[in-house]
Amino acid sequence: MEKVRAGIVGATGMVGQRLITLLADHPYFEIVGLYASARSAGKSYAEAVEGRWKMQSACPEAILKMPLEDAAKIDAIADACEMVFCAVNMPKEETRLYEEALAKAEIPVVSCNSANRMAADVPMMIPEINPDHVKLIDLQKKRLGTRRGFIASKPNCSIQSYVPLLHPLMEFDPQEVIVTTYQAISGAGKTFKEWPEMLDNIIPNISGEEEKSEQEPLKIWGTIGENGVEKNQKIHISAQCLRVPCSDGHMAAIFVRFGKKPMKEQILQKWKEYRALPQELELPSAPKQFITYFEDENRPQTGVDRMTENGMGICAGRLREDSVYDYKFVGLSHNTLRGAAGGAVEMAELLCRLGYFAK
Repeated sequence: MEKVRAGIVGATGMVGQRLITLLADHPYFEIVGLYASARSAGKSYAEAVEGRWKMQSACPEAILKMPLEDAAKIDAIADACEMVFCAVNMPKEETRLYEEALAKAEIPVVSCNSANRMAADVPMMIPEINPDHVKLIDLQKKRLGTRRGFIASKPNCSIQSYVPLLHPLMEFDPQEVIVTTYQAISGAGKTFKEWPEMLDNIIPNISGEEEKSEQEPLKIWGTIGENGVEKNQKIHISAQCLRVPCSDGHMAAIFVRFGKKPMKEQILQKWKEYRALPQELELPSAPKQFITYFEDENRPQTGVDRMTENGMGICAGRLREDSVYDYKFVGLSHNTLRGAAGGAVEMAELLCRLGYFAK
């Protein structure tokens, strides 16, 4: 297949860097533009990230030689790119308007930002869970007055460690969920070198994260109505989100009460057998085994297991009955792969295969 000409907006940040490592030799996409603020425009990518490259693997030489271009010049982006990945660092309202401006310039936008996630006609997808929400794009195009342009958003990284574990169990009617997430510092775009205060420390608050953790799953599990997604009203989630001294990987401790309590063996079977559209289409980023359950009571571990299925798999462990709720268990996901750039790339792969980037 002919590769799609892709741009990365916000290319110098941590998510932008991760996108580069995932797209540099991708079978569906070719990076043709790197975009950042006006103050960085004109520099080579090597100059812009000197001393600030945060990935463990080296930046590809071809990318280092590419010039950064001004993200504000939307017409130039539209001329060069058939779609863009957007990972900007701007205030929420500015981001919302900027992504809409890109879409109105007939550029499909795969967003790593939160600004448009909860808009009723913007698909916010975990491809293994709600790929049917791509139908929202036609509704969104009518609102924006576009032919090709639209916004599709990746959900918050925190929910990836528990929503994929609850989804295969929907037939058992999960009603109440209590979750505490233990989130790595890369979720704040930081490394230990930049954030030494996190060594031997836990911060019991991540601003805005708990609301996202409670509300975004309800949209993902929502149904499509005339005006967009109608959120699931049957499931109630209460979340606490803590920042912990790990480089990558978000862990979750989950308690759940069901309307139809399953047997433990039924839960394990559902997790083991779960497959979805990305696996059927054999998308390049899709894990072959979406959920991996560990029998060892000391697993999953953040530092040991976060790279399961190249960082795109979901890990589970410690499933047992609870004295207050029906069951409790532990989940783990890689926050900058499955939870951020990797999830965005997998969503873009799905949109590509379904024809949403057609010229």
